[in-house]
Amino acid sequence: MSWIDLSIFCVYLLAMLGVGVYFMRHNKTTDDYYVGGRQLKSFHIGLSVVATDVGGGFSIGLGGLGFTMGLSGSWLLFTGLLGAWLSGVLLIPRVADLARKKGFLSFPQFLEYIFDKRVAMIAGIISAIGYLGFTSSQILAGAKLASSTFPSLTLTNALLAMGVIAVTYTVLGGLKAVIYTDTIQWIVLMAGLILVGLPFAYVKIGGIEAIKQTLAPSFLSLRSVSWQQITNWMFTIIPIWFIGMTLYQRIYASKDTKTAQRGWFIAGLFEYPVMAFIGVILGMFARVALENGMLPGYNSTNLDAEMGLPVLLRTVLPVGFLGIVLSAYFSAIMSTADSCLMASSGNILTDVLKKHNSKHSLRYSQLLTLLVGIVALFLALKMNSVLTLMLHSYSFMVSGMIVPVMAALFSKRPDPVAALVSMIVGGSVTLILIISNVSLPFELDANIYGIGFSLIIYLIISGINKKAGR
Repeated sequence: MSWIDLSIFCVYLLAMLGVGVYFMRHNKTTDDYYVGGRQLKSFHIGLSVVATDVGGGFSIGLGGLGFTMGLSGSWLLFTGLLGAWLSGVLLIPRVADLARKKGFLSFPQFLEYIFDKRVAMIAGIISAIGYLGFTSSQILAGAKLASSTFPSLTLTNALLAMGVIAVTYTVLGGLKAVIYTDTIQWIVLMAGLILVGLPFAYVKIGGIEAIKQTLAPSFLSLRSVSWQQITNWMFTIIPIWFIGMTLYQRIYASKDTKTAQRGWFIAGLFEYPVMAFIGVILGMFARVALENGMLPGYNSTNLDAEMGLPVLLRTVLPVGFLGIVLSAYFSAIMSTADSCLMASSGNILTDVLKKHNSKHSLRYSQLLTLLVGIVALFLALKMNSVLTLMLHSYSFMVSGMIVPVMAALFSKRPDPVAALVSMIVGGSVTLILIISNVSLPFELDANIYGIGFSLIIYLIISGINKKAGR
């Protein structure tokens, strides 16, 4: 990597840290730190939502899917489009105005309003753990990108560097800094990939003829995906739009209900088709380059699928442009890492420790964000796959909380006892199945069975309580 690329990249990182310092000086309360003062507009909300949801993990993960399965990997983010629009219609009208009236800072506070404090406490714990894992996946994504771009940098050292940068920036800035920089970062990512990454890589690998000659026909088909895979993605990703702390924070930060809904519509379109196809197509280009010997030192046995895209960009991009695209990918990674750190620390402060109204709540917020970031970094050091870590984190949160949220939205008499037990059972079943690594029927993910157990438990307990007149 030339000094020009390195300079561009360092200037970008310093600029993002500068924004964090700027907003640190303007954050006066936990409202400023966690929900940005509740006055943000739809454009910033929409770009922040998609930057957070897609981010670096899905960017690197989509490249890995394109590398291994081609265009069919884009269906992963079609579920993101469905989730965004469904929650925009069903969730936001129910939550946005209520949040402004009650001053909610976190997602579990909504559940406390519908159910009780015990449900909110368990939801806070589940959400904090889930977003801790998700933060780790983003740090790992950044480390893979950095280590593949700088050959002398080991993955461990890259993890440490990425972790320090992401945690420092987030501790300083709060949500308003996160959302405004998300807007910048998403524009940088789109411009870098569409205007630089795609055209340069396409020309370097030999264009459409090289793609057709190198890849199996299944790579160019949208039908090369099993029903089980589509089902697993749907049950993992669509529900996150109803239970994600990062998303509730942006609903709360919106100026009004219509602003939040417009933001969600914008986010859905950017997820699919825009980012879905950019990610998998670049992954396919990396596979073509590998098969044709264009990636010196790498072959099918020593190149991780998720490393293919960064290695391709390092190889084919000219001096100056590599710095731009590298900054673009780090933009996406930091957009998600900072939001997930905010979500996890917000859950602990607001829903577990109940310190959000204390005199020193802002300092507690920053300290908790730092501690969560350190733990996330250590977790990232133990994992190998970005996408696997992300989807496991999603699965744990979804299976624990989607049933109570659906009950809160659509049940005439939400049952707090049933909600509490169903959350514990759903999350526990999924976690046990993931850890035990058992072969599950129909090749479906563990969270589907966790959701099933959670729903059964909720219906049984709520039915018993209804008959008893409770």
